[in-house]
Amino acid sequence: MEQRKINPWKWQDQYGFSQGIEVTNASRVLYCAGQASVDDAGKPVHVGDMRKQIDQAFQNLETVLKASGYGLANVVRLNYYTTDVEAFLAAGDVVGGRLGAAQSQPPGTLLGVAKLAFPGLMIEIEATAVK
Repeated sequence: MEQRKINPWKWQDQYGFSQGIEVTNASRVLYCAGQASVDDAGKPVHVGDMRKQIDQAFQNLETVLKASGYGLANVVRLNYYTTDVEAFLAAGDVVGGRLGAAQSQPPGTLLGVAKLAFPGLMIEIEATAVK
């Protein structure tokens, strides 16, 4: 499987995403449900702390990816749903650190929403991965 970043501009690099990714020779695709800051029982954790919620959501995403034989480097799309866009942007280094460590720069969308599935959740991360 090969991935080619499509970035006609450079401004997105500071935010850790690509405008597009072309995938060739892929044989498997994994569509992940939105991952949030929940524990093993599905209970929200780190209520009120966007940075910790982003980190926990990424931990949960990586758990799902690993269970299927994938990693963050295989992710070709990330969608972020947040109840607080400003707090999410202020914690962007958490996202950048996670993706940078995996040398991953997937395209995606950031959406501000009124609320998520459970009270206290501030972020949900949805992913598509290929291998």
